[in-house]
Amino acid sequence: MSKGEPEASVTRAGETAPVSGSQQPELAATNPGAEEAAASPTAPAEAPPAKPAPDALPAIIDVHDLDWPAVHDAVARARERSRIRQTVEAFEALLDRAGGPSLMFDGDRAMPGDQAIKVGEFDAAAPLWIIGDLHGDLLALEAALALIDKDAADTQSPPPRIVLLGDLFDDEGFGLELLLRVFELVIAASQRICVLVGNHDEAMSYNGVHFASSVSPGDFADFLNANLAHEWIERAGKLAVRFFAQAPHALFLPDGLLIAHAGFPLSDLHAKLEETGDWNDPACLSDFTWTRAHPSARRKMPNRFSRGSQFGREDFDAFCELSTRMGRPVTHMVRGHDHGEERFITYPAYKAHPILTTVALSRRLPREAFGPFERVPTLARYVPGVLPQVHRLHVPPELVASIFPPPEGSATAPVAECDA
Repeated sequence: MSKGEPEASVTRAGETAPVSGSQQPELAATNPGAEEAAASPTAPAEAPPAKPAPDALPAIIDVHDLDWPAVHDAVARARERSRIRQTVEAFEALLDRAGGPSLMFDGDRAMPGDQAIKVGEFDAAAPLWIIGDLHGDLLALEAALALIDKDAADTQSPPPRIVLLGDLFDDEGFGLELLLRVFELVIAASQRICVLVGNHDEAMSYNGVHFASSVSPGDFADFLNANLAHEWIERAGKLAVRFFAQAPHALFLPDGLLIAHAGFPLSDLHAKLEETGDWNDPACLSDFTWTRAHPSARRKMPNRFSRGSQFGREDFDAFCELSTRMGRPVTHMVRGHDHGEERFITYPAYKAHPILTTVALSRRLPREAFGPFERVPTLARYVPGVLPQVHRLHVPPELVASIFPPPEGSATAPVAECDA
């Protein structure tokens, strides 16, 4: 973050009430790898990060008392759409300028097109918040931003930083409004925001005539096609395609934390990856964005007929060993992608190298068959050397219902996600 960057809040929501939740006990160049290979043999070896303690799973913090009326007021479809021209023009200018938008960690790219970023110097004292899948859930995003602002005001810490794990749209909700809101956050404080590519973001395309999606549900592309006559909606969609084409797929932090939407390069890619050092190989980038975690399996055979192939705990162990040999030590990971009913998942079986899954969804998605309609969205706060803290946002059920009217009658039948 530059010294001249304004200290203003990254959100626009009003001041929030104190957090009442208490911390709970811990629960059961052409070659992107050249920077490692080119290191001087006489240079001192980089000290590897310490491994997280076995069985160390994250602390859970329950948040009840935010200024929920202010959060409700921030979720206003008309407000975002009334500023659409201003937001789109400003974001276009940001992407068009020399050097690009200069988002957080862009300065660590090994080359302009690097999408698997090895982060260099990192200020662990400045808060870093990680927000998982949103899928048009503007309510969950505004609640997360209200908590982040409140924490910054209470602790008088340096300005907070935010990593979004992708999947901003699809599954109905406020896809356009949430996209515009993220554009606003980037415009206001680009050096404190990083947006990773989710599989739904990567799946959307534009061929010069219409939008398409290679994943189901892909309803945001359908929405854009239905509004092609609206210049600013069409331009917002094209900006999204352009933005995610260059956004990172993975972040390797100095303490050993890997941050990605989904996973990591699976075992069948390891030999080639170690030989070439090419972290930006399309197959590697795809695995960062599409693979799914099996909660207890030792190993899973990569299935290249589906981009959503699973991995097991020993697969992650093997990747951590490989990545460490290649100069990018990985000891633990935070990801999104898998929508657990509790909106976060820890994996007790992953003892050597723990993983946290976090998603920010305040309602049951149409493709989720069971469980209550109102959910408890989560976000995570970075803690050096261990899994991030999980913050559970207990949005009042009546607020969720007012923003996302629940379906009448029986639960909606699930829609299976596919790759084509």
